[in-house]
Amino acid sequence: MEPDAELAAVASLIADRNRARMLLTLLSGRPQSGSALAESAGISRSLASAHLKKLVAGGLVRSQRHGRQQLYSLAAQPVADALETLMQFAPATPVRSLRDSSRMRNLRWARMCYDHLAGVVGVAVTEALVARSALSRVDGGFLLGDAGDAVLGELGIDADGLRRQRRPLLRPCLDWTERRHHLAGGMGAAVAGEFARRGWILPREGSRIVTVTAAGAAGLRDWTGVDLEQLRLATAA
Repeated sequence: MEPDAELAAVASLIADRNRARMLLTLLSGRPQSGSALAESAGISRSLASAHLKKLVAGGLVRSQRHGRQQLYSLAAQPVADALETLMQFAPATPVRSLRDSSRMRNLRWARMCYDHLAGVVGVAVTEALVARSALSRVDGGFLLGDAGDAVLGELGIDADGLRRQRRPLLRPCLDWTERRHHLAGGMGAAVAGEFARRGWILPREGSRIVTVTAAGAAGLRDWTGVDLEQLRLATAA
């Protein structure tokens, strides 16, 4: 037998629906408690604990103690990348209720893809940065544009500091719902982090959906020229 990666071992961890739901919740990039993950999967805390032990042992999830609470997160960025790639091939979850329909609309509108912004809003911000010459598209990837340092500086982001990180500065990430690229890498994380710090986006407990606040709508319009009201109308059309 030829030596090879034991792909089936990883696939079996993801193949269970309850574990898959918890992994998708952890795509929010925020550490979650076992009870929050149990609720997101719709299962008991004890069953969630058993699943989480398997995910930790399999190297997909890490756990860490925070005070008296055990918190869980994806083990590393490549795990998030692999999940996002697999989602491109997965069928959409059936919508069986108004609640499901609302959740899917919100998920498409704005969500976290590990530590960067995805969905309609994430793609729109990325395309606006290209239009402002903060980014340029080259050979299927992104490069920092001529106005990159200045545009990032408007948001208080130090591009030079990001360049010194070991993490790639710019990386395109194919958006699961929009089938277009949003910005990932060090800059994508820095932009989303600054949005959160300013209160432009607010996370939801046990979900990767984020809410764009009124301050966020105004801030995005001023910084990128993206008008969320017009964007929502265009998306609904």
